Amino acid sequence: MNKRKSNVQNVVKPNKTPRTEDTAYVQDEDEDEEEGGVQQEHSVSASSAGDIGVIESITLKNFMSHHLLGPFQFGPNVNFIVGNNGSGKSAILTALIVGLGGKATTTNRGASLKSFVKYGESSAEVTVKLRNRGSDSYKGEVYGDCISVEQRITSDGCRTCKIKNKAGHIISTKKEELTAILDHFNIQVDNPVSILNQEMSKQFLHSKSEADKYKFFMKATLLEQMKRDYIHIKQTKAVTRDQVERQEECLKDLRQLFLKKKEKYESLSALEKMKQSLEDLKKKMAWCLVREKEWQVQQLMDEIEKEKNNSVHEEKLLLCQTKVTLADKRVRDIQQKLGKVKEEDEGLAETGRKLKEDVKIKSKAQKSQEVVYFRAENKLKQLEKEQCLLQERIHKINNSSVRRNHESEHSQRIKKMSALKKQLEKLESESTALNQEIKEKQQALFKGREEYDKLSMEEKNIQVSLETKLKRRNQLTASRSNRLRRFGDRMPELLEAVNRAHAQGRFIKKPVGPIGACISLKDPSLAVAVESCLRGFMKTFCCDNYKDEKVLQELMSSHFARGSRPQIMVCPFTDSVYNVQHRRVHHPEFPSVLDILLVDNPVIINCLIDMRSIECILVIKNTAVARRVMQGGRPPRNCREVFTADGDQVFTNRCYTPDQEVIVKYLGGDPEAEIRMVQSEVENHQAQLSRFQLHLSSVKQDIQSMEEKLRGVFMACKRNQETITRVKASITELENIEESQTEDISSLEEDAQENEQKIELERKNVEEAHAELEQHNKALLELDQKYKDVRNKREKLADETEQLKEDQVKAEAECSKLEQTLKILEKKLKGHQDNIQSMRVELAAKELEKEDFEEKAKEICPISQIPDRSAKSIDTEITRLREKISSQESTHGNQEQVIREYAEAHGNYKNKSSQLRDLKRFIDRLDNIMTDRQARYKTLRRSLSVRCKLYFNNFLIKLHCCGSMMFDHNNETLSISVKPPGQEKDNINDMRSLSGGERSFSTVCFILSLWEITESPFRCLDEFDVYMDMHNRRISLDLLLELSERQHLRQFIFITPQTTSSLPSSSHIKIHQLQDPERESEEALP
Repeated sequence: MNKRKSNVQNVVKPNKTPRTEDTAYVQDEDEDEEEGGVQQEHSVSASSAGDIGVIESITLKNFMSHHLLGPFQFGPNVNFIVGNNGSGKSAILTALIVGLGGKATTTNRGASLKSFVKYGESSAEVTVKLRNRGSDSYKGEVYGDCISVEQRITSDGCRTCKIKNKAGHIISTKKEELTAILDHFNIQVDNPVSILNQEMSKQFLHSKSEADKYKFFMKATLLEQMKRDYIHIKQTKAVTRDQVERQEECLKDLRQLFLKKKEKYESLSALEKMKQSLEDLKKKMAWCLVREKEWQVQQLMDEIEKEKNNSVHEEKLLLCQTKVTLADKRVRDIQQKLGKVKEEDEGLAETGRKLKEDVKIKSKAQKSQEVVYFRAENKLKQLEKEQCLLQERIHKINNSSVRRNHESEHSQRIKKMSALKKQLEKLESESTALNQEIKEKQQALFKGREEYDKLSMEEKNIQVSLETKLKRRNQLTASRSNRLRRFGDRMPELLEAVNRAHAQGRFIKKPVGPIGACISLKDPSLAVAVESCLRGFMKTFCCDNYKDEKVLQELMSSHFARGSRPQIMVCPFTDSVYNVQHRRVHHPEFPSVLDILLVDNPVIINCLIDMRSIECILVIKNTAVARRVMQGGRPPRNCREVFTADGDQVFTNRCYTPDQEVIVKYLGGDPEAEIRMVQSEVENHQAQLSRFQLHLSSVKQDIQSMEEKLRGVFMACKRNQETITRVKASITELENIEESQTEDISSLEEDAQENEQKIELERKNVEEAHAELEQHNKALLELDQKYKDVRNKREKLADETEQLKEDQVKAEAECSKLEQTLKILEKKLKGHQDNIQSMRVELAAKELEKEDFEEKAKEICPISQIPDRSAKSIDTEITRLREKISSQESTHGNQEQVIREYAEAHGNYKNKSSQLRDLKRFIDRLDNIMTDRQARYKTLRRSLSVRCKLYFNNFLIKLHCCGSMMFDHNNETLSISVKPPGQEKDNINDMRSLSGGERSFSTVCFILSLWEITESPFRCLDEFDVYMDMHNRRISLDLLLELSERQHLRQFIFITPQTTSSLPSSSHIKIHQLQDPERESEEALP
């Protein structure tokens, strides 16, 4: 299992965490979230899973009993290593572990590395090449597409490592680099899920201890490593806390030294104060000189401002400029008008020429339209003559002898059709009556069903009300012995649990509640009003802080369901009631809710003041009086609302009345009377429920009767419709015979009709031609009138042009005069501005002098000061202080040494206290993190065990076995029970009852389950089918190949001594056949 992989799909480069050898570390929040979300199902991309960490080849030299094995070029998906015993199959797996830095004990084939060197040789070599491609490659620019790890083992047990890039150059020889590579590729050589050798498999098969199986699961999923890390962190935290306590003792000594130096330092404070006063006076003296220069500058600025405000010259110049502008504008306006008039005259001339041409064109079109109109009129007259001839011919045919021969037959058909039509009318009237009857019965049935639904709803409401009353009666009966049961059946038990928790010290301050049990009333007749006001707070508890609230929530969860738990209010507990005199309601006649409550605990009163503002709510028995007080005029000061003895709630602009009578539930004084009243209500509801049930039964019978009658009417209506259809068919047949007799004259009538249509069409053409002719005549008249209008406009424009030319001459003369005046005023203004400029030059010199004084003052004191006396008095004070300081310094020692020692003692004490404070905060934060981490660890462990169980059961189904896995995380045991086929009902379910092949198959199922929930670039399985028969081996191979197809981006290496001829041919499967071993005389490792 990769606990460092993220749950997000297509991650480019997942976060890695370096391995730890008994080292404590705290992961960051992102890694913590990744541990809690290990739910991925092989969702990494090809670039991050299939291109890194895959074994490309492995080579063995003088390793174990083999002189040279390899190099073996492995495929990226499925690899089978096949060979007889002693051919080196397990040696390859052992070399893989050793080549990737594994310990000798991990291989289960030797106690030390020197046992792997071939007998008679001085050293052994193992070379493993790992794929390093894609965007998630490890230092791709350094190593390239392949990383080669070469391990050399000498006969004395020493090991050296060389890590090379694709070109064969040595990049590193450090173990840390190899560890970083394996962590980046997510390879754990000591994880049995990644590499499962023979010994580990046998150990699991023959192990009788459930604890060993659980350890196997924890080691395979890396949960064991996480557990060790957490334990080490706790131990380190405890050591750190002890060190902090020892350092606190040292801090006390530093504090004593600091206080001693501080006392000596403060004895120099009087001298320092005099020196500080001297420095302050120097600063004031410097800024006093600056202020004098500023006053001179300000005086000159006032004179300049006065000259600037003298704007007589500017106003005259501005007025003259305005007049010049207006005169220029008037000249331009006249010129624009002349231009427009000229353009308009030219446009009118052009329009006149165009109108003349249009008149000629329209005259020609009008004459052409007259010819079209006369032609259409002649054609209409010709068609009307032809229509008269056709009408005469039709008239003659209608009066001929042929028509008389068919009159007798026609009269008989007419009589028969008349009889059938009368029958049809009778049937249709019957159909109408039946439809009306159906409609009436449907309406009656709808009303009956509606009444039934309404009664059913009322019955349900009565049933619900009855259940509520019964529950209330039971609650009141239980409260005879204990009043607290009014607030819930489990309320006494909850209060006992609160008392126990308080005795155990779990609460900082014991919670108070329920509120309704802690209050009583001065006037019991106002119980309804008080309960209506505090309806949501009667079961509420009060807590002093959020930690106590959390503990109380935990206690409530075991006594109340989630939706019915009492409310909890958090407010700091105080020993006195709030002072609300300035904001409470005062009324001479009626009390507030706060006034009528009798409460011993001020916490209850304060909570109700905070949450319900009971000091601002009046209680008035009569509703009419309450309305008059709140809505009749100005309501009492600070009064928000009023409650009445009937439970009504009255505001200044509205009033709410309860739907039914309010019953006192919590503050009632006589439970027996209330029980009798509730019992009476229960009996009334039961009687009412019986009446409703009888009525419902009667209504249901009526509905069934109406449904039977409605079905009979529907059948009669259906038969009537069938008869109507037959009569209509007979009438249609007779009408068709009548139409066939009139076909002789139909052709002539159709010709007449067609000719009539042509006549109508031609009439429309004549009318359209006449209308268009009229339009041409009208357009011609309009063009003549437009031409006359254009000619009149040109005459008016000529008169207007002459007048504009006269105005232009006058305006140009006035503009020239104003320009002369403007030049004179500009000269006067320039003289005024020159005077202001000379004053500004003088101001600039003064400002430079002021800035010079200001710079000197800032050197003495960067912060500007406002002097409160003259420079002369400040100078006198400076002289006096200097003389006094000189006399004081002669009586004191070395002041700098005293200050230095004080500063050093203060710094040491401050640094040490800061370090201790930071360490305490870190330990507290570490406590919170570890609590959260352990909760997430348990969630992760539970998730992995559940998924492992599911996959194990699915794989056993392939063998037709029944099995289960039982995890006991508290006792750290794993129980695997398997029942062979045919023994599902037997009580024996231990794996020892299985055959060797079935146990091997069960082991394969368990390993596959672990593979499904863990991540690794390759998986190795040694002689998984050694005890299997052909049937179980076939199923196991199918499961392995099916898994490899799902995880086609992972590499699988299976070692088997048996044949692989039954494997399917696939480009994803690669088989490595090892040669039979050469038996030598010298002893070699098995």
